[in-house]
Amino acid sequence: MKHILILILIPFFTFAQSDVPEEYWIDDVDFEQKVKGDGFEETDIVVVEFWAEFNRENCFAEWDQLKVPYYRVNIAEAPEAKKKYRIRMAPTIIIFKEGYKEVVFKAGLDLLLPTDLEEINEAIEDIKRASAY
Repeated sequence: MKHILILILIPFFTFAQSDVPEEYWIDDVDFEQKVKGDGFEETDIVVVEFWAEFNRENCFAEWDQLKVPYYRVNIAEAPEAKKKYRIRMAPTIIIFKEGYKEVVFKAGLDLLLPTDLEEINEAIEDIKRASAY
């Protein structure tokens, strides 16, 4: 019986945060410092995902394949950032350049994020091209 319970609970634990290591999680205390891109030699572009426990199944799972720094924010632990960037749905992904919001992808009423890694990387490349002038 104990083994059956463990097998039932495994998907909930493995899906909980999509294996994002602790150092990629930010909150109101370090949010502004992280999105400004300070200390990144290769880029001043940062991707931030606003995440919520109630919709953990629909989080952005390909974060480790992005070519720029990525951070995840638990909206329950970052009320100031949630308010400042008017986060109404989770997940919401914002691409920042030098601390300024450039592109936003947000979940619809179905709580699904209507974007993928390719579209996010395209948006990043567009931002790079626009700032090259």
